[in-house]
Amino acid sequence: MRVVWKKQGVREAIAGYSFMAPTIIVMGTFVVLPITYALFLAFNKVRILGELSYRFIGFKNFIRMASDERVWIALKNTAEYVTIVVPIQTILALLLALILNSKIKGKNIFRIVFFLPTVTSSAVLTLIFMWIYNSNGLLNNFLAFLGLPTYNWLGDPAVALKSIMLMNIWSTAPFYMVIYLAALQDISESLYEAATIDGANRFDQFVSITLPLLRPVTFFIVVMGIIGTFQLFDQSYIFSAGSGGPNNSTLTVVLLIYQYAFKSLDMGYAAALALMLAGVIMVVTLVQRYFFKEEN
Repeated sequence: MRVVWKKQGVREAIAGYSFMAPTIIVMGTFVVLPITYALFLAFNKVRILGELSYRFIGFKNFIRMASDERVWIALKNTAEYVTIVVPIQTILALLLALILNSKIKGKNIFRIVFFLPTVTSSAVLTLIFMWIYNSNGLLNNFLAFLGLPTYNWLGDPAVALKSIMLMNIWSTAPFYMVIYLAALQDISESLYEAATIDGANRFDQFVSITLPLLRPVTFFIVVMGIIGTFQLFDQSYIFSAGSGGPNNSTLTVVLLIYQYAFKSLDMGYAAALALMLAGVIMVVTLVQRYFFKEEN
């Protein structure tokens, strides 16, 4: 009897792993192997010109970061970008969702219009905004028409990163708006009806019902926003033609990794920077998890 059960268990295991094989192969090839190889590269000095060679150097790539001025500039720019963009895009997404969840005429049309930036290619959006940010472009003409000061959006180190922030907020907030909208529509109307009977006004209902019930969704949106902003690359690359300029004002960690990996061909150091970035994102996510009290 035991033999029969063992054979049946083996057959079930084979069948199960057979169904899982495509996923295991894809995940192993495109996720596990690259991560493992990146770990290997981070502890080696890699020479790719001529004959490929590796020389184990221990933690020297990680120690080198402490004295690399461009790493600190990139971290500062990225931290500033995350600190400004994530809260604004989260609040804007919630406001747009609240508007579209209300009983306004033509809200389906507004939903389509608001969501259009999200479905547009990031590279195309960046090129459009470069035209808008031109010294004689649409934005400066509009500011001059209102009697406000104009800026060199692409060439001034003081505002170059802010111009990317504005574009990113405009293009990403609608995506999170859809998530908030789905969560708002999942809240039972009976809760608001009961609160109205108890004498609660709209603001009280928002603070006491809507925000607490949206806490898990807000946690997800904030975490996804932080991960997305920490991984900023394409807009910064296109704006600065890959240099991170002007004066390193748009240099981000991912752009710096690209420069070391594909311009300086320093693969080991670039892999160490990538692991450092992954560690920073992980720590920030855990901190967010603590403050949102997801464990409870």
